[in-house]
Amino acid sequence: MRVGIFDSGMGGLSVLHQARRELPEAEFIYYADEEHVPYGEKTGEQIRGYIDEIIRFMLDKQVDAIVIACNTATSVATKEYRSRFPVPIIGMEPAVKQAVEVYGHLPGRILVAATPVTIAGDKLHHLLEQVDREDRVDLVALPGLVRFAERGDFHTEAITEYLRNELKDYSPENYKAFVLGCTHFNYFKAYYKRIFSDKVQLVDGNAGTIRQLMRKLGIKKGTDAVEKGSRGRIQYYFSGRPVTKEEEKRIGTYIEQLDIVE
Repeated sequence: MRVGIFDSGMGGLSVLHQARRELPEAEFIYYADEEHVPYGEKTGEQIRGYIDEIIRFMLDKQVDAIVIACNTATSVATKEYRSRFPVPIIGMEPAVKQAVEVYGHLPGRILVAATPVTIAGDKLHHLLEQVDREDRVDLVALPGLVRFAERGDFHTEAITEYLRNELKDYSPENYKAFVLGCTHFNYFKAYYKRIFSDKVQLVDGNAGTIRQLMRKLGIKKGTDAVEKGSRGRIQYYFSGRPVTKEEEKRIGTYIEQLDIVE
């Protein structure tokens, strides 16, 4: 079984990380659109153009399913749009529904962080209309985190300064859950805990996305997805070209960071 996973950049590696846990014997193709990152400040038309190109690339690689490991791309790629293609395409969206269902009964509010495109998009606001009946969810755009992540900058005081400035209007003591609505945001979990305290619950959509992938492929948790005993390989591409040895080392540093924060 071969699964394609793509993102605007390196954020989707956190989704691949989750997928490897659940489907360790599957083969993966990971596509980082490094030529066009960040998506969160592009137009919807531009992003759909990138998605079309990437999906054609994945279909040429004969994948059995495709995961859009990018909340921003999913926000402009509707279900109707994705249904045009001959394989299941699973999109990510901020895990607002999960956060409300799990933590909505507790005192306090829920803060959803995402890119500007996701925050402004109809998809997220329609979701809020369905699940946020008591108006307890706030939204904040944090595009700077994408740039920190793409630079591999995980350990500088500038990250704390950026977050404190962008979150200055959101009193930490008022929030019980913080939704990571962009896969790039997963690299900075320690910083959120520093600002909001260990009491805030961090919520992302990675596990739910992989569960949906497994449902679409008819795979039940705990069963063998492919031939027993094989270890699926991963092929990495940057905007359609195979990565170099140096770029593969760079990817390794991101995976190491994910091992630390998760």
